Amino acid sequence: MLTFAPWDFMLQAYVDDQGLVDYGRWRQESMAMLADWLAELQTVVVADLTPEEHLAFWLNLYNALMVQEVLRRYPITSIRPRILGFPNWLGLLAFLSRPVYRHNGQSLSLNHIEHRKLRATFADPRIHFALVCASLGCPILRNEAYLPGIVEAQLDTDAQRFLNHPEKVRYDADQNILYCSKIFQWYKEDFLAVAPSIAAYIAQYNPQVSLAAEVRYLPYDWGLNRRG
Repeated sequence: MLTFAPWDFMLQAYVDDQGLVDYGRWRQESMAMLADWLAELQTVVVADLTPEEHLAFWLNLYNALMVQEVLRRYPITSIRPRILGFPNWLGLLAFLSRPVYRHNGQSLSLNHIEHRKLRATFADPRIHFALVCASLGCPILRNEAYLPGIVEAQLDTDAQRFLNHPEKVRYDADQNILYCSKIFQWYKEDFLAVAPSIAAYIAQYNPQVSLAAEVRYLPYDWGLNRRG
C-alpha cells in the first residue's frame, strides 16, 4: 500500500517553516524510520498509480533520498565538496549520479529520478520548485509530504513561494533587470517549453515583471539547508 504518512511525520518533526532541517536530531532519532519507509516503496508498481499518485511518489522519493544521503554524511556544510578551497564539481556530479536506491530491480540515482522519472514524464517546470537538493539555493523543503489529492495545489504554492522570494527572484523595475536563480539557467528549456521567455514565465506569478526585462542570474548558495 502506498503511504506517505511516515515521511509526512518526519518532515513535520524535523523541518521548520523556512525549510531548514534539523539533520542532527533526525540522524539521532529517525534514520531507521526513514530507511524502513524507503524500503516499503521499493516494490510500488508505478504503472498502477494515478497520475497524481505517480507525481507525488517521485517528488517525495527524491527529497527523501536526498535527506537520507545527507544524514549518512552528516555533519557536512554542503553537498558540493571542496578541494583546497575550490568547488569540486565532479564530486557534486558523482553525489547526484551515483545509484542510491533500487526500485523494482532498477538502480536509481538522484539525477535519474529528476531527469528521467520527473522531467521526462511530466514536462512541468513547477517540479523545479519542489525538488530540494539540500542547499540554501534550492527551493524550500516543505514540512509536509506531497499528497496525491493536493499535489497540484502544492506545486502552485511552491512556484508562488519561490518566484516571490527575493533571494531566488527579484525585479529591479528602475533598471528593468530581472535577477533569477540559476535554476532558470540550468533548466531554461523546461521553462521555454511553456512560456515565450523566462520573464514571461515569472510574470505569470509576479505581474510586476516586465516581459522586456533583462535577465541576470544570481549566485547559487550551496550551503546546507540545516537548522542552527
